[in-house]
Amino acid sequence: MSRITPLVFSGILAITSAIALPAAAQTTSVASIATYAQTVDSYSLPLGKLTITALSDGTVPQDLYQLLIGASHSHVDNLLNKAFLANPVEASINAFLIRDDKRIILVDTGSGELFGPGYGGKLYDSLASVGIKPEQVTDVLITHIHTDHTGGLVQNGKPAFPNAVVHVGAPDLAFFLDAGNASKTGYDDKYFAEAIKTIGVYEKLGKVKTFNDGEPVLPGITASIHPGHTPGSAFFTASSQGQSIVFVGDIVHVEAVQFPEPDVAIVYDLKPEAAIAVRKNAFSDFANKRQLIAAPHLPFPGIGHIRSETKTRFSWHPVEYRNRASD
Repeated sequence: MSRITPLVFSGILAITSAIALPAAAQTTSVASIATYAQTVDSYSLPLGKLTITALSDGTVPQDLYQLLIGASHSHVDNLLNKAFLANPVEASINAFLIRDDKRIILVDTGSGELFGPGYGGKLYDSLASVGIKPEQVTDVLITHIHTDHTGGLVQNGKPAFPNAVVHVGAPDLAFFLDAGNASKTGYDDKYFAEAIKTIGVYEKLGKVKTFNDGEPVLPGITASIHPGHTPGSAFFTASSQGQSIVFVGDIVHVEAVQFPEPDVAIVYDLKPEAAIAVRKNAFSDFANKRQLIAAPHLPFPGIGHIRSETKTRFSWHPVEYRNRASD
């Protein structure tokens, strides 16, 4: 709360001042309390016969001093300054749609109601903005079982996507639906409690299908498992007419820090060293192949390419923005 209190206080001062000013002067004061837009958002692009759509679930502030592992506060500040940022930074919560003529597939579901009012929870409205109703979703692909990826599975304790099958890595389902793993591993028990409230609802209804490494999940979509962030963290590769995109899950949380310094981990990682190895290998592979990827926590829409700057340093390049009809 301490991060937003100064902003609230400034707004109160501005409003109070406006009341005492002449009408002509009030325009400036009202403008001074303008805030960031609170809107739904989507961005679509073609991939062969598929339509890929990024959907915003909102953003949340992240205090990197508390979250990052392996970098001093001063070093974090230096990296952020180069990117014209300062701590705390906003993290996007992105979900993605894959559409063909048979299926409407959702990749991750955002945080739903579980982060509280004002933090996430915009996915359903973003879906509506592209004309999709929750009951039309045929499949949900979960990159891993964390609240900001599975929270949107439920509304008021009931399935938000009543006709969908949920696909998740077998190691993640086994790990997070066993609350005893919290004490065995020291991993925060909130992840296990929230897993039961979200994907656990679908599991009880028999609507969860698990997969292992390298298995096809749906026609044209293959999964690979990369343990580290969680035991069953998955990439999904969707292909059509010789084109492909990889939905990578949480291999990166902070663009300004982890692309130039992929050895920096984050407290959300179950096994930080393994998560670092996954990130470095994936960055190098995607850069060499010029592979299009979609990431849930890079600035919206979170779709683009990775470039190798050196053998150990990388940079992010968002997909070209277009706002017009296709050729």
